[in-house]
Amino acid sequence: MRARKGSARKKARKRLFKELKGNFGARSHLIKMGFETLVRARQFAYEHRRLKKRDFRALWVTRVAAAAEQRGMSYSRFIYGLKLAKIELDRKSMSELAIHAPHVFDELVKLADAEVKAVAAKN
Repeated sequence: MRARKGSARKKARKRLFKELKGNFGARSHLIKMGFETLVRARQFAYEHRRLKKRDFRALWVTRVAAAAEQRGMSYSRFIYGLKLAKIELDRKSMSELAIHAPHVFDELVKLADAEVKAVAAKN
């Protein structure tokens, strides 16, 4: 008698249907349609894990830009000033500072402004 993958096939099918739970209609009940749905879902998940990073950075930049504008400085001058002052803070940290510790963000703006003005005075 030959072996025919009976238990392995059943286990694979159970694993597939477990992952398809929550899909609409035949997508959660039929093997072929469900598998196609799963392949697509995994592709979207892969893509969006990368897009999420891009989206968050854009959000942080927008927040920092708004906070800098409120204090009378453009985003690009602010970042340039921080670079000149050798302050290496990432956008996420600056965004959090702008929201939760505005007094610290004010100091950063002052430091950046002073550096930019010092460079402008040299030239």
